[in-house]
Amino acid sequence: MYPPIFMYANRSAQVRALLGGVPLRFYMFGEAPHSPTYPYAVWQTVGGAPENYITNAPNIDRFGVQVDVYATSSSEARECVAALRDALEPYAHITGWSGESRDRETGSYRSGFEMDWWTHR
Repeated sequence: MYPPIFMYANRSAQVRALLGGVPLRFYMFGEAPHSPTYPYAVWQTVGGAPENYITNAPNIDRFGVQVDVYATSSSEARECVAALRDALEPYAHITGWSGESRDRETGSYRSGFEMDWWTHR
């Protein structure tokens, strides 16, 4: 029911090189370790809807997905975002860049994007 985002990220040699081989440091919301190894990325659904029809049940769902990368430098965060973009964009549509920031507590840099993912039921 949810988009196969991890599967496509894991297929990318560039993503694996940046976010670790096994296990890939690309976590579903709330699953990142308390003291993570940098860089790492997280993803979550932030919206969506079924493709409703008048005469039939929906056969596809649209998920709005947010991807955030956390790194020890701004250039590392941007490099990881570019790798994830390249790995995922053939399967979904990027709908926006969610900006960049630096966390005051951890000093980590964050960069990310949003995408729409259509998933067949």
